[in-house]
Amino acid sequence: MGYKIQDSDIGILRSSGVSEEDIAHCKKVAEKALEIAERTGANIDFELVGRGALFHDLGKSKTHEMEHGKIGAELGRQIGLPQAITDIMEKHIRGGLTEPEAIELGLPVKDYTLKRLEERIVIYADRLVDIITDGIVTINDELEAETRFETILQTIPKYGKNEITLQRYLGYHREIQGLMNK
Repeated sequence: MGYKIQDSDIGILRSSGVSEEDIAHCKKVAEKALEIAERTGANIDFELVGRGALFHDLGKSKTHEMEHGKIGAELGRQIGLPQAITDIMEKHIRGGLTEPEAIELGLPVKDYTLKRLEERIVIYADRLVDIITDGIVTINDELEAETRFETILQTIPKYGKNEITLQRYLGYHREIQGLMNK
């Protein structure tokens, strides 16, 4: 793997005004995303996975609303983060929106779909970390969140959001689990 979360990046989150609670979430997502990336055995840009996951919620320094992805990407560009990282930040809302979904949610009209495996791993890790840490679902260990992922998303609307988002998340789960089970 060779990539480790950098204290300097945590410092950027902190100095940007991201709460300690949100920083803890971002760190957990980065750790989970890196773990998943390693388990896939795929040819992965681990720095992109780690930093994309760590910075995905930078926009929560300004708002916890739907536009935090867009705001975070703007902040990321201002501080000089690479475009591949700001793309993850902007696209992570509901796992990569289509243009019609963006219109429906009042976001700038564009295609937010996830093109790279690294992006999908970050979004998958974000959803898993929510399941693991929210306390809504009782799980014994992190692997159980992966095992029960489909059932959890299909039965708890908070995680599946709506049918389009649910199917997108299930697709990422199946793709990534398929890589891990080769």
